[in-house]
Amino acid sequence: MRIYKDLNNLPAFKNAVLTIGSFDGVHIGHQQIIQQINDLASSIDGESVLITFDPHPRFVVGKKQGDLKLLNTLEEKANLLEQCAVDVLVVVPFSKAFASQSPDAYIQDFLVAHFQPKIIAIGYDHKFGKNRVGDISYLKKFEDKHDFKVVEISKQEVADIAVSSTKVRNALMEGDVESAEQLLGHPFGITGIVAKGLQIGTTIGYPTANIEVQHPYKLVPPEGIYAVWVDYEARRYQGMLYIGNRPTIDQNLKQTIEVNIFDFNQDIYGKELKVEFIEYLRGDVKFTTIEALKDQLSKDKQAALKVFEARKNNKL
Repeated sequence: MRIYKDLNNLPAFKNAVLTIGSFDGVHIGHQQIIQQINDLASSIDGESVLITFDPHPRFVVGKKQGDLKLLNTLEEKANLLEQCAVDVLVVVPFSKAFASQSPDAYIQDFLVAHFQPKIIAIGYDHKFGKNRVGDISYLKKFEDKHDFKVVEISKQEVADIAVSSTKVRNALMEGDVESAEQLLGHPFGITGIVAKGLQIGTTIGYPTANIEVQHPYKLVPPEGIYAVWVDYEARRYQGMLYIGNRPTIDQNLKQTIEVNIFDFNQDIYGKELKVEFIEYLRGDVKFTTIEALKDQLSKDKQAALKVFEARKNNKL
């Protein structure tokens, strides 16, 4: 998959089949749309081109800009889209100026000038241009003039996408990472940089990597212990992850995300880790002693190992 972030430095696309949207989560509804544009592109010997925006439009023109929690950072989204076999990802810088284009300018100066599309596949309720006055019927008026065809994504498909996004967020906010995985078609993940922590885990035999999430609006599941996959330098490890403010250590600590990686002993400070949530194991608890915490961590590890063993057996 080729990625472009500069509209003024795009190549000439070959029979471009476009779709446009935020694609947050790249869930099963999105995957169906992507399969459609991939199939359409194959049918005309063309390229599937997915246009998304950064930052998310709601952070620029939304009424409740701080309320939205993102399922993916841009990097995470790109990795998932590559797995869906999209040919080209174009990340458009979203601004108030971009949002204030007239519908004609959006079509002619943005879509046609930069992409020369053969097919544009968008939702029946897709709106564009200043005050969102442009719609799919308006876009269809330009088909003959600019030699493209508009393919409408049905009301039911759009509804499924909207419901899925909401359901994914709701499930994750409740710690139901398994339901979220079913809706996404893949485990929910968090990517971050490993930072130094208090290093209490090392002293009790459970060293952890503290993960700093870089994006301020990235969704983080509720406090507790989770069984997780950990991806580091093209290798995958089993682990257990803690989200919480470490009440056993101190009452005044900020929330942290830290993962104990099983069968792992490397210095990874400053490195990037990705964790994928597999199952919620238990809530955060304040223990009376460090020894009691250590005993519970031993039980947590065994519980996590059982989760991975069960998954292995289910696949077999």
